[in-house]
Amino acid sequence: MIIDPLGAALPGVPLALGLAGLLLRGDRRVPAAVLGVGGATAALVIAVAAAVRGPHGPDRGHVLAEFGRLAVTFGTWLDGPAGLVAVAVAVVALCVQVYSVAYLHGDDRYAPYAAQVSLFTGAMLLVVASGDLIVMLIGWEVMGICSYLLIGHDRRLPEAPRAAVKAFLVTRVGDVGFLLGIVLLGVRAGSFRIADVFAADLSGGTVTAACLLLLAGVAGKSAQFPLHTWLPDAMAGPTPISALIHAATMVAAGVYVVARLFPLFERSAAALVVLALMASVTMLLGALSALGQDDIKRVLAWSTVSQLGYMTGALAVGAPAAALFHLLSHAAFKALLFLAAGAVIHAVGTNLMAAMGGLRERMPATFWTMTAALAALAGVPVFAGFWSKDAIVEAAWHATTGGGHGPLPRGVAAVVFVSACLTVAVTAAYVVRLWRRTFAGEPRSDGARAGHEPPWAMRGPLLVLAVPTVLLGFAGLATGFSDRLAGGGWGGADGAMPLRAAEPVAHLTWLAIVPLVLLAAGGWLAWRRDPAAPLPDTAATRLFANAFYLDAVQDALVTRPVAALARAGRRADERFVDGAVEGVGSGAGGAGGLLARVHMAALPRATTTVLGGAVVIGVVVAIVVGVAR
Repeated sequence: MIIDPLGAALPGVPLALGLAGLLLRGDRRVPAAVLGVGGATAALVIAVAAAVRGPHGPDRGHVLAEFGRLAVTFGTWLDGPAGLVAVAVAVVALCVQVYSVAYLHGDDRYAPYAAQVSLFTGAMLLVVASGDLIVMLIGWEVMGICSYLLIGHDRRLPEAPRAAVKAFLVTRVGDVGFLLGIVLLGVRAGSFRIADVFAADLSGGTVTAACLLLLAGVAGKSAQFPLHTWLPDAMAGPTPISALIHAATMVAAGVYVVARLFPLFERSAAALVVLALMASVTMLLGALSALGQDDIKRVLAWSTVSQLGYMTGALAVGAPAAALFHLLSHAAFKALLFLAAGAVIHAVGTNLMAAMGGLRERMPATFWTMTAALAALAGVPVFAGFWSKDAIVEAAWHATTGGGHGPLPRGVAAVVFVSACLTVAVTAAYVVRLWRRTFAGEPRSDGARAGHEPPWAMRGPLLVLAVPTVLLGFAGLATGFSDRLAGGGWGGADGAMPLRAAEPVAHLTWLAIVPLVLLAAGGWLAWRRDPAAPLPDTAATRLFANAFYLDAVQDALVTRPVAALARAGRRADERFVDGAVEGVGSGAGGAGGLLARVHMAALPRATTTVLGGAVVIGVVVAIVVGVAR
């Protein structure tokens, strides 16, 4: 069958150039930069061409392998949502590649880093464009490997290898369920093609079981409670990688997969209830944890956890278009936030906001771009985050009144709505706190007093990302854009857009007053505090700073028992299994030694023994013969 050339080239080009980059020595900066930036640029051009062309597929694809009656095919499905998400991924990847050239200017391992970023980008684009569940799984797993390598890139930091291993193991736990869910769907549907799975007559039990298994993988990749703890620790990686992971790849993959497979999820009330409760806890927990941090990257990391909760909450209340809208706007402002934070850290020499302050005059471009991104994160009108977050709050409200899509019970939808509203206030509080402690007041360290703008290779991506951060929300007012978001995300087997958006995904109603009031309240409470003053040492602030001690809980309930079981298993293996094997070996060796000593006896003794044995045998034979007669 014919494969869509744009769909194949979209992940293929960055993957191929990333593999080529792995062949370079670590200090080959120029060819590595050419391959890295070139791959991201090519991916962006292809993504834009696919988005402009319009929805395409799903194509039948090319058969890669057959397992009995099941076939794994390489086919693509570039519908409206896939095209828009691919553009967002490519834009962020290009900005990260350009930014990294200057940010890692003294790194002697830049070449493998740039190649791994290209592989990471290509793997995410494979997830986005794939029309087959197994091929999607391949991209999903390649992202996991690349995240492990990139988080642990700086081997001089003792926390980097630990963070890389933690991210790999936690996401692998979820991926076991993800794999089982895909296998269950493929076996019961008779095909791994997504369109065929949608068209198959699957029982309600099969759909629910498969969706719950898939949610395990989504919880791991998209940092949902309780598999969210790896994401803040991933800050040990280089700041550009934090931007890539938190904005457009890895964490966005889980949200996108649920949106892509939404026709299955909307058939399972149980899966949507689990998703809704998981989202409600995640968004509020992430916001409160961000409020207690002093490390600027950890504030942004916990804010990512919280914003991912918004996206999965939108999916749970039956609004995949709103979830994808927030995914796109979040990709823009969160990438900008991390890259701007990297510029601040590069200038000040520390991640701690306690050592910052007074950077507004010293870093004007960074100040204004980061201010715009923080405003979008908080949901300040007219920035992108305001429109996308308002769409989610409104969708949750409609679900509580029975006006939403999907089988989610109203009471559970009310939990999502209340959690989303409370999170608005907490988000405003930590955004204002970060903004004031970083840019306002007087410098609180020598590094802050010597602060300066980064080079243009780092400053340029900030200005580029500031454009969608400010303007992308207005695209939601356009019916054509909303149709692209709404089409294909819960599409039909023929790839046509089965559901047109009844109205633009972004629109203002009286309900927008609620988050605006909460935004003002949270911001006002944070503004009252002295930006130079740390948080008071109270039980609540310690709870927030330690993220509700969930790492300690997981360590006590999971890590230590598993490690103890592993030690017990090792001791049992050494004492019993190895002991038995070594005992057999020792016994055989002893018997052989005894036999050897017998064979080495002197000739008279040996002759006597042989003759004695012959006499004994003869006597025995005579007795037996006599008895027989």
